[in-house]
Amino acid sequence: MIIDAEGLLAVAVDLAHAAGELLRDRPADLDVHAKSSPTDAVTVMDRAAERLIIDALAERRPGDGVLAEESGERRTDSSVTWVVDPLDGTVNYLYGIPHYAVSIAAEVDGTAVSGVVYDVARDRTYTATAGGGAHRDGSPLHCRQQADPALALAATGFGYGADMRSRQARALAPVLPSVRDIRRMGCAALDLCAVAEGSVDAFFEAGMFPWDWSAGALIAREAGARVDGLDGRPPGRWTTLAANPALFAALEPILLDAGAP
Repeated sequence: MIIDAEGLLAVAVDLAHAAGELLRDRPADLDVHAKSSPTDAVTVMDRAAERLIIDALAERRPGDGVLAEESGERRTDSSVTWVVDPLDGTVNYLYGIPHYAVSIAAEVDGTAVSGVVYDVARDRTYTATAGGGAHRDGSPLHCRQQADPALALAATGFGYGADMRSRQARALAPVLPSVRDIRRMGCAALDLCAVAEGSVDAFFEAGMFPWDWSAGALIAREAGARVDGLDGRPPGRWTTLAANPALFAALEPILLDAGAP
């Protein structure tokens, strides 16, 4: 089977930009509700952006499957599944912090072949295709080659459940003295793109779902980063680490020794 990764990417970019335009028209009442915990918010705009994307996919790629954050999974016989986060960084959006994104990946038999992360507030489009490299607004991206953790700036994120947050906080304390500094910016998809473009050296987080990392991980990998779980585990629910291969090898034992979830 021949996969048109560039064609899939073109669809993803179109839909990410359309959802971004919708998100910019921020209503006064966001109709906020809690999801997995009282601090895990969803707004009317999350749902509206997701509905826009899913409806457009139904028109342009009617036979494909969809895995979306708010509406779940729609399975089909197609080998292509669209992994959609209509608004990554909902809490930032809720508070008016201009750091949130639309993330869309096209996966073939479970492997991302095309992905876009659209930084809505800054109007920056991060893209990648498998084997085709990573780009921001058409310019190639390459991750930083810093190999010394002591000189590495690392981004991280926290889950919404109290137990997970407590475990992450305990693990962070011994990591902080081992790196240059830590940043917590509140949008995993953009954190992975930050690794890709070199605005941070590494990113680690536990408790992510496929829509949080599928597109961003492809972009980071195509920029030269290694994106994996710790100790041979797959990325996602276990702690995921993204960094150039040398820095990954140096940070992995630090995170494991710290008890990263």
